[in-house]
Amino acid sequence: MITSMATVSIGGTLDTKLSVIAKAGFQGVGIFENDLVAFDGSPEDVRAMMADLGLLCTVYQPFRDFEGLSGLRRVRAFDRAECKFDLMQRLGTDLMLVCSSTSLDADGDHARMAADFHELGERAASRGLRVAYEALSWGRHVNDHRDAWAIVTAADHPAIGLTLNSFHSLARAIPTDSILTIDPARIFLVQLADAPQLDMNLLQWSRHYSNMPGQGDLRIRDYVAALLRIGYAGPLSLEIFNDWFRAGSSSVVAKDGLRSLLTVHDEAERSLGRQPRLASHATVRGVGFIEIAASPEEAAQIEPMLSCLGFRLAGRHRNKAVRRWRQGDINIVVNSHPRSFAQSYDLAYGASVCAIGLLVDDVERARARAKQLAIDGFEEDAGPGNPRLPALRGVGGSLIYLVAESEMGAIWDHEFEIADDAAEGFGLLRVDHIAATVENEEFLSWLLYWTALFGLTKTAEQNVLDPAGIVHSQVVESSDGAFRMTLNGTDSDRTLAAHFLENALGGGIQHLALTTNDIFASADAMQAVGAEILPIPGNYYDDIAARFGLDQSTLLRMKSRNILYDVDADEHVYLHMYTRAFDKRFFFEIVQRDGYVGYGAANTQVRLTAQTRYRDRIELL
Repeated sequence: MITSMATVSIGGTLDTKLSVIAKAGFQGVGIFENDLVAFDGSPEDVRAMMADLGLLCTVYQPFRDFEGLSGLRRVRAFDRAECKFDLMQRLGTDLMLVCSSTSLDADGDHARMAADFHELGERAASRGLRVAYEALSWGRHVNDHRDAWAIVTAADHPAIGLTLNSFHSLARAIPTDSILTIDPARIFLVQLADAPQLDMNLLQWSRHYSNMPGQGDLRIRDYVAALLRIGYAGPLSLEIFNDWFRAGSSSVVAKDGLRSLLTVHDEAERSLGRQPRLASHATVRGVGFIEIAASPEEAAQIEPMLSCLGFRLAGRHRNKAVRRWRQGDINIVVNSHPRSFAQSYDLAYGASVCAIGLLVDDVERARARAKQLAIDGFEEDAGPGNPRLPALRGVGGSLIYLVAESEMGAIWDHEFEIADDAAEGFGLLRVDHIAATVENEEFLSWLLYWTALFGLTKTAEQNVLDPAGIVHSQVVESSDGAFRMTLNGTDSDRTLAAHFLENALGGGIQHLALTTNDIFASADAMQAVGAEILPIPGNYYDDIAARFGLDQSTLLRMKSRNILYDVDADEHVYLHMYTRAFDKRFFFEIVQRDGYVGYGAANTQVRLTAQTRYRDRIELL
């Protein structure tokens, strides 16, 4: 596989784009015409830059509105092509992409188009060049790669081949098996783009909402697998049109791009039963611990909050200012140690979740896959006699520790002095899910990170109402539910999510959901010690009484404890309640599931409104 990225996929000037694409690890680059036209330098300068960076120029694109013309317009089209051939030779590439015409002047006769391409092939071959024909999904006469292939076949010239583009094929629901009828030697280029499933104009869908393979809903894996089955071994090039990508960090987008290509190629190979190039996914067995970075003063406020939720001090680190709070299988580590990663994180973002310790079935396999996907590792001086826990850098700057399930107990025993408080707590058992609020431009990066590294599946995106706007939410989760994470972003600068991002100076973990088998008993125990639970308005309980036909005694039990209620199509029940947020940074959710597999999305607006009301009241004081 030759990995390539079209310059249109990221923001910046052409020289910056080339540097970023090379640094990300791509082997090739597709030069987009607009980028070259706007560049303050000659094609020879660009050729020299690519050579210095070790980049192969995989294609010059696009050449538009060529085929099916007549008279003077046809003459001018060939004159334009000759000018572009001159340019290609100066640029140092042998391939030009011609996309299917959208011109009203073009004739739809396939025989005429084939004749045009045969002549173009003669002219290209005389210069040692090639032409790859692509069916735009909104092309006037040719919008299906099957038709483009028929024209290429009829043109019958070795310098004329095909460009396949996953978006143009899959957006029109063209059967992927149709690729199996194409001669792989005549496929000169494959461009990949994913996209969320939207019902909209194809041009607008492609030009604003396409994204990296694995970030959308199109069946890119099957598309690549079909290419591998027929023996295609040429460039796989990303051609992404996305407003957030062009406005965001070019470096991040390029790194994500290579990661997405490597992942989808790996998935395609595995689906065919072939030997993959990447290490297989490690299985996430659960959350071993949550680490909160806090100054000593902040820790003095956070730890009473944990105590009011039933957590008990289970250990003090033997040589660091780190304390372990435990309840059931939940471990929360409060780290106030100076000259540590946690201190740096606290100084940058304030008291917040700075790391997650994941229980995985194979630590070394997880590390190997991370390295292959260009995910940076992290090592911190553990101190004398303390083992180093392998960690990976997360998208938002936090850490992901990798821990073998069998080693978790030994870590606590070795590194921590056991505290005296052995009370049983308030019935909380394990981490149910973790909720991250992220910047919009990082949303797809977070999604790709978790799906590519651990093979987590993603659910369809949902929009939930905040009193001040819309919050976009999507879930990544393991197949058995042992690990679940919700990702939330917003376009509004007034939503609660936006206030979190502003207060936390970026994306991160906003809340932790913890499981109990008896939410009423847990709520009573928390109320008895003064836990600050988010108050829910009485109108909510009147509404669910009407919607679900709940009896008055059940309603009163929930209302007196600020417990919310939801039920799925299979009558599985979800009960949950929320604490108030610590310093507007993070809060806890207590949940009880009865076979329910969702996240209480129906109650999100009520929760967000309650939190906004509380926040506004505090700000007025």
